[in-house]
Amino acid sequence: MAKAMEVHLEAPKAAPFDWKKWTALFAGLAIFLVVYYSPSWPEAHDPAGKAFALSVEGKAAVGLFLMASTWWIFEVIPIGVTAIAIGVFQVLFAIRPAKEAFRDFMDPSVMFIFGSLVIGMAFTKTGLTRRLAYKMLSMAGESTRMIQLGSLLVTVFLTLMMAHTAVAATMFPILLAVLALYHEKEGPSNFGKGLFIGMAWAAGAGSIITFLGSARAPAAASMFKEFTGRDVSFFQLPLYLSVIAVVMVLAIWLYLNVVFKPSKATIPGLRERVSRMVEALGPMSGKERFVLLCVALVVTLMALQSVFPALQAIDRAALMLISTLLFFIFGVLTVENLEELPWNIILLFSGAMSIGFCLWKTGAAEWMAVQWLGALQGAHWWVFVMGIAGFVLVMTNFIMNVAAIAIVLPISLVIANYLGVAPDIIFYAALATAGMPFFLLIGAAPNAIAYESGQFTSGEFFIHGLVMSLILMVVLGVAMVTIWPLLGMPVLLAH
Repeated sequence: MAKAMEVHLEAPKAAPFDWKKWTALFAGLAIFLVVYYSPSWPEAHDPAGKAFALSVEGKAAVGLFLMASTWWIFEVIPIGVTAIAIGVFQVLFAIRPAKEAFRDFMDPSVMFIFGSLVIGMAFTKTGLTRRLAYKMLSMAGESTRMIQLGSLLVTVFLTLMMAHTAVAATMFPILLAVLALYHEKEGPSNFGKGLFIGMAWAAGAGSIITFLGSARAPAAASMFKEFTGRDVSFFQLPLYLSVIAVVMVLAIWLYLNVVFKPSKATIPGLRERVSRMVEALGPMSGKERFVLLCVALVVTLMALQSVFPALQAIDRAALMLISTLLFFIFGVLTVENLEELPWNIILLFSGAMSIGFCLWKTGAAEWMAVQWLGALQGAHWWVFVMGIAGFVLVMTNFIMNVAAIAIVLPISLVIANYLGVAPDIIFYAALATAGMPFFLLIGAAPNAIAYESGQFTSGEFFIHGLVMSLILMVVLGVAMVTIWPLLGMPVLLAH
């Protein structure tokens, strides 16, 4: 008994010191401090000779976003807590006033993401998630590869009609239901990694096709008209960008099946099991129909914004939150359900908005754009356009893609005149890469939503996202000299 008591009272072993965590944490902090206390950086100059000075606050903003990126990639602390640190550092180091730094945490874009997540929860609570998952599985069959392809295609199809954030929130519980039927050991699996990383990437690829997939396309089209006097029609966008999207979805599917090859080629008996589960669900309930009606209402209002000027003044976040209000008013969701929302992800995007606006408002983003694009003034047109696309690709992983477009596109169109490059190819190339931030979780809401599955780490997403980003650049580079000219896109200005 004494021995047993001694064992019972034995002190627990101390957890080993996490060198990786602390090294990454202090490395990120050191990067910020080095940049913050470094001497003034040189001015940037555009082709017209206009100088862009980098303020002390702008230099600090660059250091802060490098620190936050390091912490996010290596997950030294929860990603939502890193987001809070972004606001804290802005205030402590006088980069921006607290009222501005923390106001961005409730930006309309964050509320849009909140509303999208609530829609996903409503789908789950009412059983719509299982119904849609079973329908997809019955069409895909028992092959894990075909199931993965089916999830990619459904994701892309939905982005043709609704914002990719809402699509990701809708697909997330569906893929959880699919993963549960896979019946592999608990925790991350290759099949799970492929499902959720694929969903995030496909949501980005699909969102570039139409004006309904995101806010970046309408914003870019407005800038394009301001510089050229020409409108971009609803059907011009898919004419050029659907080619990129289709090739990228195929590339994503092939890549995932090579790198994250499922341990099971098939799920035996899945079709029969799904049939039994569909029968058990019975007919669609009134709450399910109500949720579909609410989502259809929101999607319709967003689609009509491009047709009716009166609706254009209404922010998309308000339209998205109509569904949230209806769900709680009519009892589809309760106040307890609010506790189940992934607040870590919501905080992540709050911080992403804050650092994005910080780079923008302090002039740091504009300074970086002029520095980069100014170096391409004497380059061949293809190198110039690829340089623009590459810069947008990097920037959109760190700040809002709308902001990346707003910063880069006007400067690019001005410089393009000096090189004789047509504005069309710059417009479409920038939109293609702005929609596919593949290597950082903060690059797009679908990335962060997919991360909530627990199937992959931010480091894995970063490494594989870099590879997929290189593939995107190759696809874009080839399309610019082959497919797009064949479709009638002008490349050089007529003399």
